[in-house]
Parts: sequence; structure tokens; C-alpha cells
Amino acid sequence: MNPTAGSLQLISENKGRENTVPQLSKQTIIADIPVDTLFVTKSGYHSATYYLSSYHQNNLNISLEDSSATNNDNATIIPDPSWTCYMPEGIPPPQSGTSVFKITLQYSALYDVGTTQFGYRRVFVIKEGSISGNRINGTILNGGLDFELTLTNGSMEIEQINIIRTNNNSPILMRNAGVAPAGDKAARMVLDFEAPNSSSYTWLHTGKFAANRVVDTSAKTITLDVYDISQATLPQQKIQIKDPSNVPNQTWECFKMTGTNGATVFTENVSLGSSIAIGASKRGSRNIIPITGGTTTGRVTGKILNAGADYQLSGLDARYVLAPNDGEIIIVRNCGSGQLIPVFEARADGSYAFLNENKYLSSPPNMGAGGVSITFYEKR
Repeated sequence: MNPTAGSLQLISENKGRENTVPQLSKQTIIADIPVDTLFVTKSGYHSATYYLSSYHQNNLNISLEDSSATNNDNATIIPDPSWTCYMPEGIPPPQSGTSVFKITLQYSALYDVGTTQFGYRRVFVIKEGSISGNRINGTILNGGLDFELTLTNGSMEIEQINIIRTNNNSPILMRNAGVAPAGDKAARMVLDFEAPNSSSYTWLHTGKFAANRVVDTSAKTITLDVYDISQATLPQQKIQIKDPSNVPNQTWECFKMTGTNGATVFTENVSLGSSIAIGASKRGSRNIIPITGGTTTGRVTGKILNAGADYQLSGLDARYVLAPNDGEIIIVRNCGSGQLIPVFEARADGSYAFLNENKYLSSPPNMGAGGVSITFYEKR
């Protein structure tokens, strides 16, 4: 017989016995019906056949989960191992935690980098913003960055790096990572904070915080309603993010290699803002030097955007964006202790695709009036 919507069909192949229980609720207990096979169906839910190798007749518990695609909101999202978002075991739905504060990022520009070696890249330049909650209030400083990467399989990886200035003048570095399954517009973010150990915000070091990233292009805002998920449990429904195997992974940590300087590629003259000292924090002593502009000459000729910074910890760790005169956009991460290794990200079919090959070295910064100069070389 064909089971009706909202029914449980119980079949005993050995005994030739068949029973249908109508109006199945989300959780149904069946007792004293000997069966070999369970066929479960409910309108709007998964249906499945269960062949029983073992069977306890009393208190058989059958539960159904919503199979709607929108139910991603209630599932555990497990990031790809290359982009763990601080939570490799999985990120629970933010709303399963406790609401703690709201962050609004106002962006001044959205740059379409195009398809790079990693996927389709966009960059949001943050000009200001706010954080508001019972235990923390403050502003987001000018010059933050939101890096959005859409992979060839449709999933997304997000990195955000911003500086908070609280109302009582404590600087806090916020570096967030997030993912979204293919088809989801709101990425699930995990937030990470570095506050001064001497401040009243060290509770940010011990909590676990998550939010959905919501972009409003008409208002030019990115909002994060942030929840503490320290006590949240991971739902059994899981969505595993898998990066494509035929493209390289973007890197979270500094890229490492060795070599000696070859031919000069291009030189930067970088304008810098006043240092923002976080001081001793959970990862060490952090000092941030904002990048406020500059120019480039050589094989890359153009300007440096007023965005990003050198987020110094044990060594230089600069994140910023170049805007060559021909209209393309290049993302730069230049970092390391001792030898500086740059990673460039440019359009794969553009004039600067040669920079994507990870075969370049950087000079140390040479101090000048109001900034530094840095030269990039081919590695040999």
C-alpha cells in the first residue's frame, strides 16, 4: 500500500503483516507491533525506509527532521579543514546561544576583484561602524576590511578584520571567519577578539561568539547580531563544507617559503597612520599601524587604498589593497618573522595574474617621512 502524507508504514516481511499509523506527529512512539521494515513519510519532511537488523519492540522512538533547504539555519555547519573558522568541529546556529551585542559595519566601497586563483573575490572597505550591547559599546574605526570569497562550488568563505574603539577608549582587534553553504546568502561567522589584558573586556577572550553576516547593499551595511554560543550544543543535522579539489585554498596563516631576491617587480611607498597599541593580549603583544594610502611603481603602477593595516604581533603582518591605474584590484598579505613572504590575489585573467604564483619575496620596510617603502622581488 502507498502510505499517505503524515503516515508511518510498518511492514513485517516474514509474517506478512502490514500496519499504517496515520497523522504521524514529529515524535511518535510505537509499541507491540513486530516489524522488519519501517517506511516513514510526512509532507514537507524526509521520507526513508529503515531495514531493521535488530529491533526492540517496546518504546520504539521515531523522529522526523525538517528537510527544507531553508533549514540550514538550524543545522551545524562544519567548515572545510582549510578554513576552520576557529571551530573545526562545527558551528552551531548563532541563535542557539545567548544574545550579547550587535555590530554594524558601514562600508564606503565594494570592490569586485573578479575570479582569482582561489575563487570569485569581493572586498568591502569599512569606513565606520558600531558595537552595542550590555557589556560593550563603541565604534568601528575607519579602514577595516571584509573579504568575501565565493568558491567554484558555490560555497562562501569570509574573513573580516576590524578595530574596535570602546567608549572607554580600549582598542580591540576583531578578526572574524565565516562560511556559507552554496545557495545561502548569509554566512555564519565566528568572531575572535584581542583586547588588552589590562582592560575590562577580557571576557571576550573566553567566550565563543557567532553571528550571521547580513549584507545590505542599498544601505551599504554589514550587520552581525552576535550570540555567545559557549553553552550551545551542536544540532545533529550537519552540513559539511567541502572546498573544490582543483583550486588552491586561501591561507589563514602567513605563507612560508625561503629564497633569495631576484629581479625587482615593483615598489610601494606606503602612508601610515598613528599606531594603535593593544599591548599584552591573549596571543601576545599586539601593535597595529593603519595603512592610509600610498603609491606603487614598477610592473604595478597605481595607488594603495586607505584600508587595512600592519597587525604586528611577533612580526609584520600587513593586509591591504592595491588599485593599479588600469582599474584592477590586487589584495596583498605581506607577513613573516625575519623573511617577509607576500601573497597576492589578482584576477586570474588580468594583467597581474603573474602575481598569483607565490614566487615573490619582500624587502623589510624602510622607514621614511610618514610611512615606509617596500620592494618586491622575484624569488630565486
